[in-house]
Amino acid sequence: MAPRIKIVEDEEKIARVLQLELEYEGYEVSIDYDGLHAWENIQEETFDLYILDVMLPGLSGMELLRRIRREKQTEPVLMLTARDATVDKVTGLDQGADDYMTKPFDMEELLARIRVLLRRGGAAAGQEEALTFGALTLNVPRREAFRGEDLLDLTPREFDLLHCFLEHPNHVLSREQLLDQVWGFAYAGETNVVDVYVRYLRQKMDKPYEAAYIRTVRGVGYVLKEPVS
Repeated sequence: MAPRIKIVEDEEKIARVLQLELEYEGYEVSIDYDGLHAWENIQEETFDLYILDVMLPGLSGMELLRRIRREKQTEPVLMLTARDATVDKVTGLDQGADDYMTKPFDMEELLARIRVLLRRGGAAAGQEEALTFGALTLNVPRREAFRGEDLLDLTPREFDLLHCFLEHPNHVLSREQLLDQVWGFAYAGETNVVDVYVRYLRQKMDKPYEAAYIRTVRGVGYVLKEPVS
């Protein structure tokens, strides 16, 4: 079955070009031109990937993204913005977007990013429901993280970061590897964003407890290891 892609774009010419290109590539495409109508359809249908414009009538692309993630939907989301504004990109990534592109964009690059996101989404769908390591448990479909019996209050980005660590326990991960797997290959910011989010994650996952799981490997990156008793 062809992957289903939802496009939410209020510029009809752009939406139509995207539809024609994606259908030519073999995808099934559904278009909405405003956020409110899109949200109604998203609640009634299932899609494999979302392409959301940031500036939309009714509901903004950011609000749509928040609602999608609030409903525990984990399908990839690619944001489109007409402004090359760092704040839009950072906000979108923090809310759980998987990638972004600035208009005008190169169609071949967009198609390449869609292929990458769909591969990642397919891999995530095939994962076990729960990942465990020591006292840590991740319920992937519900996007819930636990340390012992305690539910950890994680942001979407913190959850994705912990997910990455739990997929590679006892393996040292460089900042570049974490950027690629958690923020996406197209992220153009500084690698110190990894340090910032590792600190956020430690504050919630390690600091309230006697032993820490995440350890720093100086000059390289981080590793998830069983705490030393």
